[in-house]
Amino acid sequence: MSKISPVTGRYVTLEVDGLEYKVFYLENGTGQPLVCQHTAGCHNHQWRGLLEDEEITANYRVIAYDLPRHGKSDPPENVEWWKEEYKLTADHYANFIIALCDALELEDPLFMGSSFGGNIALQLALRRPDRFAGVLAVEGADHSPGFYLDWWQHPHANAAQVCASGTWDLMAPQSPESDRWKTWFYYSQGSEAFKGDLHFYSVDHDLRDKLGEIDTDQCPVVMLTGEYDYLTTPADSARTAAQIKNGTFIEMPEIGHFPMSENHERFRVYLLEALNVLQGAKSASK
Repeated sequence: MSKISPVTGRYVTLEVDGLEYKVFYLENGTGQPLVCQHTAGCHNHQWRGLLEDEEITANYRVIAYDLPRHGKSDPPENVEWWKEEYKLTADHYANFIIALCDALELEDPLFMGSSFGGNIALQLALRRPDRFAGVLAVEGADHSPGFYLDWWQHPHANAAQVCASGTWDLMAPQSPESDRWKTWFYYSQGSEAFKGDLHFYSVDHDLRDKLGEIDTDQCPVVMLTGEYDYLTTPADSARTAAQIKNGTFIEMPEIGHFPMSENHERFRVYLLEALNVLQGAKSASK
């Protein structure tokens, strides 16, 4: 018997830093917007479990977009983008997300990102606490050096295979085998943008001396990290959260670096806890 998913997909046109982008996003649910950023070199398909989670979508309008150059979102329009190497910066990344939220006319959205999306969540809390009702930094930290590597795009390497194979030891062995293979498959499709994303992740993102400036009275911060993540370890996230006023850290046992796609059923338990923390923090600040 066939079943049509309630998830819908649309395009929105944005102008960011003087460039035009046609951005694809998926959404489902009603209530407070929950804007979701995929991991580096991937796309919004990672969030399908969340988009179809009836308990969460009963209270949240879940929006998962493809960053430009990823998934169904093209590079910028009307410019010769292929003549310049793609290197994502914190400024452009943050400006893009804010422009997307403005274009969709989102009021008091929550932002959730994983990996390099977890790092930009911290940047958004620092830069625009007035624009977000809270952020969830999944697999994020103040600094993630060492992963901007030339061999990601070396002509002697099959970048699609390298990027996809790198996901295996970042996932928990307890995660369902079918979901781990899906996560591998997603990464086999997104290798071209991976190195440029890692420029932000490992080079341009560094909040080690700025965490105390985050205004959690306006924008509460919750960090979640899986025990099998060795890129951003639970210790890295816990250290980061401890330096943020009223920051919260939730360790996620039996899960790895791609919690939303490798094991949504386990991830959702921690996510519901984190959402309750955010709602409680906002209520206490009123």
